[in-house]
Amino acid sequence: MWTGRFSQATADLVLQYGESVSYDWKLYRHDIAGSIAHARAQLNAGMLTPEEFRAIEQGLKGILADIEAGKFEWSIKLEDVHMNIESELTRRIGAPGAKLHTARSRNDQVATDTRLYCRAEIDTTLELLRNLQRALVAKAEEYAEIRIPGYTHLQRAQPVTIGHHLLAYVEMLGRDVERLSDCRRRVNVSPLGSGAIAGSTINLDRAAIAAELGFDGVTENSMDAIADRDYIMETLFCLSVIGTHLSRLSEDLVLWSSSEFGYCTLSDAHTTGSSLMPQKKNPDVCELTRGKSGRLYGNLVSVMVAVKGLPLTYNRDLQEDKEPLFDSFATVSLALRVNAEMIAAMRINPDRCESAVSDPLLLATDLADYLVRRGVPFRQAHELVGRAVAVAVSSGTPLNCLSLEQFRTISPEYGDDVHSVFNLDRAFSLRTNPGAPNPANTERRLQYWKSQLA
Repeated sequence: MWTGRFSQATADLVLQYGESVSYDWKLYRHDIAGSIAHARAQLNAGMLTPEEFRAIEQGLKGILADIEAGKFEWSIKLEDVHMNIESELTRRIGAPGAKLHTARSRNDQVATDTRLYCRAEIDTTLELLRNLQRALVAKAEEYAEIRIPGYTHLQRAQPVTIGHHLLAYVEMLGRDVERLSDCRRRVNVSPLGSGAIAGSTINLDRAAIAAELGFDGVTENSMDAIADRDYIMETLFCLSVIGTHLSRLSEDLVLWSSSEFGYCTLSDAHTTGSSLMPQKKNPDVCELTRGKSGRLYGNLVSVMVAVKGLPLTYNRDLQEDKEPLFDSFATVSLALRVNAEMIAAMRINPDRCESAVSDPLLLATDLADYLVRRGVPFRQAHELVGRAVAVAVSSGTPLNCLSLEQFRTISPEYGDDVHSVFNLDRAFSLRTNPGAPNPANTERRLQYWKSQLA
């Protein structure tokens, strides 16, 4: 490709091995926007005439139109998106096109393009996160008061509500929004003008270029600006955490939609059948989402490993940052879209939920709290309730059906009103602390999120 220093053409295998245009073509919008801003700075510095700038700007806009119309031919002989566009520009407009690369390197060019790409994709992802939150809030509001067992160790623990449970995921996704928004601040800094490593003796107005491209400011160290891929690793980390949250939601729905639980029914449009068993209705969206979380983790690790041993500044290893980045954004985008659609179409089965939550053992902790309010130290109350549970299990009697005499045989601390503990309305009414599944708390949080997401 290059002339001057080299006397031999690049080997075909090296071209195949080193080309990136087969995937980095996705940066074309950002590359063209960055080139127009760079050319404007050249114009303002007196390095281009107004006519030359207009030729460059119109030429680049024409290339943009051709790419978006599917008329542009990409060549691996030109390696990457940058050289493909610059070469075509020069072919179309002649000498002015050859001036475009003055005072920049592909090193600061690709760093700028990638930051612009990350920023745009982050903005899209933030809205998709909010859309999934809206779907969860709507479903939480629809079934706010339906009670179900809450689980620890996948064993029935204490009663909660569908509203409270689904709002837990709204909170998680809220942190994802905050985390990704914070990451965006560090993404949105312009490296353009850093050159290959040490800037340029031709000083263009970096701040003006940054402002035109919507950056908040410019990088302050040319070597760091070229070598930095922290913003990609941080972005991939944020996407991986989103994947984790979606995977946990998926696992809950896999359980809830099973015959054993039966708490929810996923729509036919978001489930699949079996090639052998005609009765099957498989939660494939959930299972795929669960599986794709590993793909997101792998993308993060691959970039971290590629960067970890590199000396400053640019090394070709950094070309390996883009495919994982593109893939993670595409994976998360589709996952958020399909999960929002699936949640909106999901139905909760109140009868199955009420049947499961009627298990009196779910109120064993409430029984211990009852004893505490009667002056029994918690550790002693815990033991006394454990003994009552043992009697219930061994006799095949539900805990709430033990007689007052049986309770008092265990301990005289059990009062005449011991059976009042086994009332779900009472259990929820007593949970008034912020964050607890009290109906009033749930309603307050629903209104908060509806306001935030409006």
